[in-house]
Amino acid sequence: MEKQKNKLRIIPLGGMEEVGRNMTVFEYGSDIVILDMGIQFPEENMPGIDFIIPNVGYLKGKEKNIRGVIFTHGHLDHIGAAPLLLKKLGYPPIIGRDLTLALVEKRMQEYSKESIDRSKVIKIKSNSKFNLGVFKIGFFNVEHSIMDAVGVTINTPEGTIIHPGDWTMGTKSKNNQMIAYNHLAMSSRPRILMLESLGALDTNKELISEDEMYANLEKLINCATGKVIVGTFSSQIERIGHIIEYAKSINKKVILDGYSMRMNIEIARELGYIKVDKNVLIQINEINKYPENKIIVICTGAQGEGNAVLSRIITGDHRFIRIKKNDTVIFSSSVIPGNERTIQRLKDSLYRKCDNVVHNAIMDVHISGHSNAENIKEIIKQIKPDFFLPVYANHYFLKEAAKLAIQAGIPKDKIFVLDNGSILEFQNRVAKISNKKVDTNYIFVDGLGIGDIGHVVLRDRQTMSEDGMFVIIATINRQTGKIKNSPDIISRGFVYMRESKELLTQARKKVKEIVEHSTGAGTPVDWVYVKDNLRDKMGQFLYSKTRRRPMILPVIIEV
Repeated sequence: MEKQKNKLRIIPLGGMEEVGRNMTVFEYGSDIVILDMGIQFPEENMPGIDFIIPNVGYLKGKEKNIRGVIFTHGHLDHIGAAPLLLKKLGYPPIIGRDLTLALVEKRMQEYSKESIDRSKVIKIKSNSKFNLGVFKIGFFNVEHSIMDAVGVTINTPEGTIIHPGDWTMGTKSKNNQMIAYNHLAMSSRPRILMLESLGALDTNKELISEDEMYANLEKLINCATGKVIVGTFSSQIERIGHIIEYAKSINKKVILDGYSMRMNIEIARELGYIKVDKNVLIQINEINKYPENKIIVICTGAQGEGNAVLSRIITGDHRFIRIKKNDTVIFSSSVIPGNERTIQRLKDSLYRKCDNVVHNAIMDVHISGHSNAENIKEIIKQIKPDFFLPVYANHYFLKEAAKLAIQAGIPKDKIFVLDNGSILEFQNRVAKISNKKVDTNYIFVDGLGIGDIGHVVLRDRQTMSEDGMFVIIATINRQTGKIKNSPDIISRGFVYMRESKELLTQARKKVKEIVEHSTGAGTPVDWVYVKDNLRDKMGQFLYSKTRRRPMILPVIIEV
């Protein structure tokens, strides 16, 4: 038992097999530190699911050992699960920079107003240092697409973990000095670099600067003959603030549309991070008071989210905004992996309605908050880690980042590509992946339900979405076991009943046959058996006739 306490354990609960759900546990003896608590957005085969959160079953019974939860920045894939998981873990201390914690607190208040009062909040600067149990925590500046992003160092008896969170390199204004990471090479050895790897396949040699991007945006906005609609992430606070400032200089008005965008800008304004002239911002219902070429709409929904602002504008469902041919629509955002098809459909619809659509394939109107392949090799060379762990992306990104690390001089046996739930143990400068794994099964959130939608329910939803539902309502005499009248049938998403009368007639006849063979006069009727038989036999019958497998729902009424 004593030997196990002397091991450093790194356990990712999410973020190693997907984009999102980022959460990592660091454990040494009876001390635990957690990094990030993010959500993952649902995939196409998860109908009705709002989002997915990390599974914290491993931490059950260890809640008192959690010394703190560190948040690297305020994106939802890093803070989105905080209100749910902090409560589940007994409200451990939360640690981060001002904007990050303000976004966490706002999200917690939306779930439960009293929850924020139960959490101890530790606000840090990029040079803050303190202890969390045996762990000595430090921070360092990183570039990312949201303000107050920070990297973390975790010094342990078995080495120093260096984790930049999400990061990029060299895109800031030419007037600002590029962030370097050479100082991290002075950290105590062995150095364990955990590096976000989403840019591992981006082979562009050089990223454009913010100055170039802003110049392109300003040119488009200034030359527009109609409205300008900018679709971007609500977390792009600095960019939104810049557009507001530029609009003021050319006497245009700005509308912010989207709850998260308005909330983020208000929080940033309260913190003094951006200046917002009240004369520049107008309400959405004031749009018709000004000439169209004086209007800039900055909105959410550039990822094609069904109910987001940009999607509603394009489909014509927006209450106040209509797209015209001479409007200018700018996608100032990147494509999140997995959203490619949705955004393609969005652009197709948009191109039919507007002649001036601009995205990064046409002009540099967005800078990613993520590194490219050259950046990954460069930061590895600057930090000179002894061990390398690619993190925060799909598995194939991690494998490609591992190849880049080898090119940067890291020995292959010092590189570990983990899965969610892997347990990587360090002891005496030796690293080993345990043959045991932590449970990281999906925890689905659907409305107010957390974890009550399991794989069985999800499979039923998938079945209904693919082949529909076939409901059989049969009234049966409990004494004779015979069906009274003709069974009622309801079809949803399977066949159109008015055009399938012959099939339905055969189905009713088949139901009668199955019931008669499942019951016998004078003997007690096993209603469970009757239902199961109906489900199985009708499933076989319908498949033989249609090659489809709808969900069969038998409803038995005893009389």
